[in-house]
Amino acid sequence: MTPRTIVITGASDGIGAAAARTLAKAGEQVVIVGRSEEKTRAVAKELNVDYFVSDFSELEQVRTLAAQLKSDYPRIDVLANNAGGIMGKRTLTVDGNESTFQINHLAPFLLTTLLIDTLTASNAKVINTSSAANGFGKLDLSDLAAERSYSTTRAYGTGKLANILFTAELDRRYGGQGITTAAFHPGVVRTNFAAESTSPFRHAYKTLLNRFMLSPDQGADTLLWLVNGTPGKDWFSGAFYTKRAMAKANPQAYDVELARGLWEKSEELVQATS
Repeated sequence: MTPRTIVITGASDGIGAAAARTLAKAGEQVVIVGRSEEKTRAVAKELNVDYFVSDFSELEQVRTLAAQLKSDYPRIDVLANNAGGIMGKRTLTVDGNESTFQINHLAPFLLTTLLIDTLTASNAKVINTSSAANGFGKLDLSDLAAERSYSTTRAYGTGKLANILFTAELDRRYGGQGITTAAFHPGVVRTNFAAESTSPFRHAYKTLLNRFMLSPDQGADTLLWLVNGTPGKDWFSGAFYTKRAMAKANPQAYDVELARGLWEKSEELVQATS
C-alpha cells in the first residue's frame, strides 16, 4: 500500500512524538511540526522524516506553515492537530488574542481551514487533541479574549472545549466533502506539557504524581486508533473519544448554534490579522 502522508503538530515531544515514531516505523510518510527548532529537528532526524517549525502564538507563522504544507504535499491523508498547552497568567498574543485560546484553538482552526482544499481532495482525517479538561471550560462568544473573567484552568478547559466544538462543526460543514474528524482525550500523560506555565498543573508533572501518569506511548494510543481506524466502522466522525470509546463532554459541546457561532467568530479573528 502507498504510505499515507500524516502531518502531526506538537510533535517535538510527548504524545505527538510518540505517535510519529509508531507511524514512521509502520512506513507512513510522517511530517512533524513543533515550536522548538532544536527539539523538532532532533525527532525528525531520529525518524528520518520531514519537519517544520511553527510557533502558534503567531498566526503569521501558521499561515507560512500552511503554505509550505500545501506546496510540498499535494495529498495529506491525516492532519493531527496536537499542539497546545496551558499558558498561566492571562496574556495576549501579537495577534491580540488571549494566548491559551489562540494556541489551543485559533491556530489549529486556521491551519485546518487554510488546508481545507487539500484535505477535502484527499478525503483526509482531521484528528484534534482535546482533553477531559473541556469540562472546566465555559465558552462565551462575546468574551473569547477572557477580558471579563479569567483563570488558568478555565482558559485551558475552554480551549479544549473549543476543539470539540470545532470538530463537530468541521464534520457538519465538510463531512459531505470527504473529511472525517474526531477529537480525543489522551489521558494525563507524563510529559513537560505544563512545565513552562504558571498553572498549578505544572507541579504534578514534577512531583511523585508523575509516576502515576501515562507514558507518551500510552497517551498516543487513542490518537493512533483514530488515525488507523475506519470512520463509520471503528469510530464516528464529529465525536469526542477517550480510551478508544465515545466519551461524554461538556454540555456546551453539543450546542449546534454555539459551534456555528464559534466557527464564524474564529474566522473573524484569524482574518483580522491577515
